[in-house]
Amino acid sequence: MIKLPEAIQEVVKSFAKLPGVGEKTAFRQAMSMVQWDAEDLTLFSSAVSSLQTIKFCKGCGVFSDDEYCSVCSSDERKDNGVVCVVENISDLLAIEKSNQFKGIYHILGGVLNPLLGVGPEQLRIKSLEERVEALNIQTVILAINPSVEGDATCSFIKQILKGINVERIGFGIPMGGSLEYLDSLTISKALENRKQL
Repeated sequence: MIKLPEAIQEVVKSFAKLPGVGEKTAFRQAMSMVQWDAEDLTLFSSAVSSLQTIKFCKGCGVFSDDEYCSVCSSDERKDNGVVCVVENISDLLAIEKSNQFKGIYHILGGVLNPLLGVGPEQLRIKSLEERVEALNIQTVILAINPSVEGDATCSFIKQILKGINVERIGFGIPMGGSLEYLDSLTISKALENRKQL
């Protein structure tokens, strides 16, 4: 059996570390890159290498080139007095992409899960309290995924933010969804989160 050069084997191993990428896909990617010219390979390796210098916003915790991201730096968004609390960066980006939220964000870094050793100290809950007070936040929107751990996290945050209006985003039937294909928990959440027309 032919032994591939060490450089190709290392590229395959590196690509295989990505989520959802198996050895075959990693091999195809490496084979594709072998065809690239030297300039493209240098640009690619430089882009990947620059990930080492990524900073996080001191306010919300999202990726940022500066000390604070563009959202946390915006006086207009801070002055809204609303903070949206999310579990992770992907959730923040999904909400921001909707172009509907005009306040600031706060990334917790997960949800409470005592079985896995994740308590309030492992999450960014203390910094949330500090930001709510420092920025004179009137409303906290909890955009945390519905689960036992998510519900517990929301209850915990509600308890510690006394005197603040704490809301949770609605959950239920997706646009274009059909009731007959939904599970009972989704339907019950949709009924819970109904609103007046």
